[in-house]
Amino acid sequence: MAKFLGIDSSTTSVKALLADEQGQVIGTTLTELSLSTPKPLWSEQNPHDWWDATVSSIRQLLAQTNTKGDEIAAIGLTGQMHGLTMLDKNGEVLRPAILWNDQRTASQCDEIRWFIGRERLIQLTGNDALTGFTAPKILWVREHEPEVFTKTHHVLLPKDYVRYRLTGDYATDLSDASGTLLLDVKNRQWSTEVLKALEIPLAWMPKVYEGTAVTGSVSALAAAATGLKAGTPVVGGGGDQAAQAVGVGAVESGIIALTLGTSGVIFASTDKPFIEAEGRMHAFCHAMPNRWHMMGVMLSAAGSLRWYRDTIAPQIDFDTLVNAAATVPVGSEGLLFLPYLTGERTPHPDSLARGGFIGLTLRHTQAHLTRAVLEGVAFGLRDGFELMKGAGLTDIKQVRVSGGGAKSPLWRQILADVLGVELVTVNTTEGAAYGAALLASVGAGVYPDVDAACRQTVKLTGQTRPSAAVAMYNDYYPRYRALYPALASEFAAMAKVVG
Repeated sequence: MAKFLGIDSSTTSVKALLADEQGQVIGTTLTELSLSTPKPLWSEQNPHDWWDATVSSIRQLLAQTNTKGDEIAAIGLTGQMHGLTMLDKNGEVLRPAILWNDQRTASQCDEIRWFIGRERLIQLTGNDALTGFTAPKILWVREHEPEVFTKTHHVLLPKDYVRYRLTGDYATDLSDASGTLLLDVKNRQWSTEVLKALEIPLAWMPKVYEGTAVTGSVSALAAAATGLKAGTPVVGGGGDQAAQAVGVGAVESGIIALTLGTSGVIFASTDKPFIEAEGRMHAFCHAMPNRWHMMGVMLSAAGSLRWYRDTIAPQIDFDTLVNAAATVPVGSEGLLFLPYLTGERTPHPDSLARGGFIGLTLRHTQAHLTRAVLEGVAFGLRDGFELMKGAGLTDIKQVRVSGGGAKSPLWRQILADVLGVELVTVNTTEGAAYGAALLASVGAGVYPDVDAACRQTVKLTGQTRPSAAVAMYNDYYPRYRALYPALASEFAAMAKVVG
């Protein structure tokens, strides 16, 4: 029976996962990564560390599972999106990679909107210019590090630097390329119009592939380093959220993936590109042919609950804290929580947005505060759902929920009631690395397409249906929605006060 390797190069670690033809996970290993913040708002990593961690995780996995390199039929790649890796003509790294959470490029985002026009940019790329994306990072290097810019011959995303070290090929997949702000999302190719306007050479950009297409094979040099077999096919794979969606089976139109991790992500697969006119929702290619997706990201989801526990009640475990919130009425008796602890992306792309409890009275207890946090995050995720519907995505059949926060039955029920939809859990819990392995199995021909792979491997394990609380949350939601517009100018003013 063939085995498939999924490699996830995230911000914090490189994970390697081995699965068989039936989708059963044989083993996983993980090697941690360090992060550099040389200046305020900066976030960087050394690409060589990604490769070293990849080698470590693969070798550990082969040893742990007693697997030989020639037993692996194909490899899929996934990882953190948007990061800028610049190489010279010899393929050598020119500077540390600038990561997705780096915030230094606000002025470059303004330049991009000026060069192209904001409306035209959104229609071409599916997105507004945000500091997280790759294109403004390239402009920043040109302005601040011209000696690096002039030596550049290749631009790669983080997982694609790992691909380069595995195969020697400069390639990427369309879902990850969508996060550069340089891809014509509708036509699934690099946008010559955007590249020309920004004076970025097309020759720098890697060749784009569908997520199931073979982009190259393991080189002899990489085989010697990792223990893999030279010639093993490597497929396009996907950006972390697209691969995560494959891993939970969110590949058909109408099936939504909701990830309740540190950040919160809602991800809708579509049969055609839906572009939200204001660019408040990301519109990307999916990690499979002829599919796209819409995605909304809130920056502090389960991270809000962790902050609250660590700050307010560090002596109480999460289960005890959340269980007490179940005794509090729907709406926390008029107490609302804004989850903008690290600014926000969807639906308010505002780095100055801040969190808060609004409506506190003497009646409110710690249990009320806890429930307000759970409800505030759910309201924030509903903002993304409303944007999806406004963009034309109205046929929502099912929401598949995953992530650490989804382990709470109370939080799942609150989400079902706030969103007014049924939530389901699935048997796959390994996230993006598992999705990358499934993409590899399709590329190797075990399954005819990603839909078939997901039908065979991803099974529903639980359901949470909306309750009578839907009507009450529908009354509270407009009050939540009114808070950001009322406070946005004060957030900006406070930022000036604190410097």
